[in-house]
Amino acid sequence: MTKVVITADAAVRASAVRHTGPEHRREANRVMEEALGRCGLSFSEIAFVVATGYGRMNVPFADRQITELSCHARGVASLFPGVRLAIDIGGQDAKALKVKDGKLVDFAMNDKCAAGTGRFLEVVAETLGLKVEELGPISLKATKKVSISSTCTVFAQQEIIARLSEGIAVADVVAGLHDAVASRVAKMASRLKVQPDVVFTGGVAKNIGVVKALEANLGCRVLVPDEPLISGALGAALLAREITLDAIAHDKPVPRAERHLEETTFFR
Repeated sequence: MTKVVITADAAVRASAVRHTGPEHRREANRVMEEALGRCGLSFSEIAFVVATGYGRMNVPFADRQITELSCHARGVASLFPGVRLAIDIGGQDAKALKVKDGKLVDFAMNDKCAAGTGRFLEVVAETLGLKVEELGPISLKATKKVSISSTCTVFAQQEIIARLSEGIAVADVVAGLHDAVASRVAKMASRLKVQPDVVFTGGVAKNIGVVKALEANLGCRVLVPDEPLISGALGAALLAREITLDAIAHDKPVPRAERHLEETTFFR
C-alpha cells in the first residue's frame, strides 16, 4: 500500500491510502494528489516531505528519506504516548519496536519469509475462497483452534487443505492460522521484553482474530489505532514537521529538495 498523511500543528489534516501496483513513482504522485485534494491544499503549501517504507527512494518529490522503523515509532508514540512495544504486521514483513520516551531504542524484524505477514493471510484467504477481511469475523465463530505447524506459506497452504479434507470447520482452521501468526510474532517480540502499553499497527491489525490471538500469546492487552494502516506515514509527517520547525528556530532555510509534483515514470 502507498499512504500519505498531511499534518498541520501536529494534527492529521488529511490522509489517503491506495494499492501501490507496479508503478511506484506514479502511484506516489496519485496518492499525494488525492490527499491534497481532501484538505484543499496545493503542493507548494507543503513545507517538507519525508518518504519512508520500502518505496521511500521511489518518491521523487520527497525532501528526505527516513527509515520506516523510526517513522513507525514516532507515529505510534504520537497516538499512544505510553507505548513501550509496537508491533507492526504489514503485507511484506512483521516487526516489533521497543519504544522509550517516544523514540525507537531497539527492534526485531521478519522480512525474509511471508509467514507471519499480511501476504500469508492473503494466500490463506484465497485457499479458503474468502476475502481477507472475512477472516477475522469467521475466526470468532471457532469452537477450537486447529494447530497449523508449518512455518512456510506454501506448506501451510497444503496443511490447510488437508485439515479441510478431514472435515474440520473453516472457522476452526482460520482461528488456528491466526494463532500461528500471533505465536510467531509474539516470539519475535519477546526478544525485546514485552511491556505494556503494547500497540498493534499495520493492515493485519484490522483483523480482530489476529488481535485476540496476539493478546493471548503476549498475555496482555493490545491497543489498536483507529486507522492502523497510516502510523508509519503519520510518523514521517511528524518528523517532517520537526525538521521544519528546527530550521525555523535556528533561523535557517528549510532544507527542501528541488521538487515538483507530476507523474513520473522510471524511463524518462
